[in-house]
Amino acid sequence: MPAAPSSPIDPAVGQLLTAADGLGGNRALLLQVLAAVPDPRARRGVRHRLAVILTLAVCAVLAGARSFVAIAEWAADADQATLDGLGVTGLLPCESTFRRTLQNLDADALDDAAGAWAQQRTAPAPGARRVIAVDGKTLRGSAAAGQPGRHLLAALDHACGVVLGQVDVEAKTNEIPMFATLLDRIDLAGAVITEDAMHAQRAHAEYLAGQHAHYLITVKRNQPGLHAQLAGLPWRQIPAADIQRDRAHGRAERRTLKIYRGRRAGFPHAAQALQIVRRRRPLSGKNSKKWSTETVYAITSLTVTQASPARLASILRGHWLIEDRLHWVRDFAYDEDRFQVRTRNGPRVMASLRNLAISILRLTGQASIAAALRHHARRPYRPLQTIMNC
Repeated sequence: MPAAPSSPIDPAVGQLLTAADGLGGNRALLLQVLAAVPDPRARRGVRHRLAVILTLAVCAVLAGARSFVAIAEWAADADQATLDGLGVTGLLPCESTFRRTLQNLDADALDDAAGAWAQQRTAPAPGARRVIAVDGKTLRGSAAAGQPGRHLLAALDHACGVVLGQVDVEAKTNEIPMFATLLDRIDLAGAVITEDAMHAQRAHAEYLAGQHAHYLITVKRNQPGLHAQLAGLPWRQIPAADIQRDRAHGRAERRTLKIYRGRRAGFPHAAQALQIVRRRRPLSGKNSKKWSTETVYAITSLTVTQASPARLASILRGHWLIEDRLHWVRDFAYDEDRFQVRTRNGPRVMASLRNLAISILRLTGQASIAAALRHHARRPYRPLQTIMNC
């Protein structure tokens, strides 16, 4: 029997939606998203509706749950008031119910629904551009029998730090052919996409132009011809367009940006080529007076009237937020690389729940994800309150 959607909305979640409607605006949307994910199970014998299982799972992950066992333990420990608020009656789902259901869930549907919700919640103001970082992460704990771990490609909003989309990268391919598949799920009109050197592909530039979007791509030696062409531009004759200085993380750094606006960029729809010279030195120790220098090249379709030099420098540096605000958080706060589920969609669905929890916490103003998880873990009713207000 084909998978059935969990609509009509489960009475348990319907109760939450009714309460959330009283908050005004679109705050009930997240609950509607969870209620609309298709149920992979045959209808016969279903004791717990998918909407209830997903709502409990999201609440548990907001409280720091890292595994199917931890999700079931959170549900079992929830106080009666929280369970009543969720509309849960009778027996709670056990660990095997959570595990089997989440492993068989349509991961694409979950990511698409969560991404659509995040896009609506973070729509840029009129006249503003959304800036999106695209990068991949391997789930190391899912590796087995000599096979690499599952690899996921994600899109992160620079400004809000929320996940707008995620796709699975099959073991026999890489991130490049999944680039358009990921971004097809996102409204790209007017957006700027930042990419690492792997995605310095002409096809990607043509795709983004067709979506009325812009790119800012770092270029390295994996594209030797393009890198050599950029390195050969007359940078010595070009004055610095932007200089930034920082003293943080135990080091001093000076970044100098130069911009070439001629016709020799050699890449589809390229409007400007960038050279960034980074000079760093430690603030203490025997090498505190020794500077190291790194030169990086990038290319963008943004014109001089569409982004100032300072804005280009900010966008380029902001690309690495996807490492700091998503990948590192999933590893540090959720210990993701040691999560050793390998069966079916289990690894990706758990990563998707972590993405969703991180996005929820960012949208509710939490500066530290680790502190927010501890906060939600101390009182079982707090995760429910958070998603009711999200």
